[in-house]
Amino acid sequence: MSAAHDVFEYAVLRVVPRVERGEFINAGVLLYCRGRAFLAARTHLAEERLRALDPAADVTGVRAALHAAESVCRGGAPAGAAAGDEIGRRFRWLVAPRSTVVQPGPVHTGLTDDPAASLDRLLHVLVR
Repeated sequence: MSAAHDVFEYAVLRVVPRVERGEFINAGVLLYCRGRAFLAARTHLAEERLRALDPAADVTGVRAALHAAESVCRGGAPAGAAAGDEIGRRFRWLVAPRSTVVQPGPVHTGLTDDPAASLDRLLHVLVR
């Protein structure tokens, strides 16, 4: 008998070094699975690809923004004001449209019996 599958939602984190140009690279994935009480982000910044779009890109700032998204997913004190929010609310906040260097892409859905493995697979397919 196979394991039960739960619906999950995910969004790709995009780095848009020059917002006015609209060019981006994928640098992470957020995944939320309500049925498994799971929220996590995995990131990978390809610095050479970022520098190809903008040689003057603030790599340190981009890495800090990506790590902040991971912290919000984990919750606790490093998540700042979002620390007390339930995970669904944190996910909705992370995927809200914004005009910053790190932006969420559209939200998509899928089915999983292992959200962490699905997140790793999505990072491999969509980012790496």
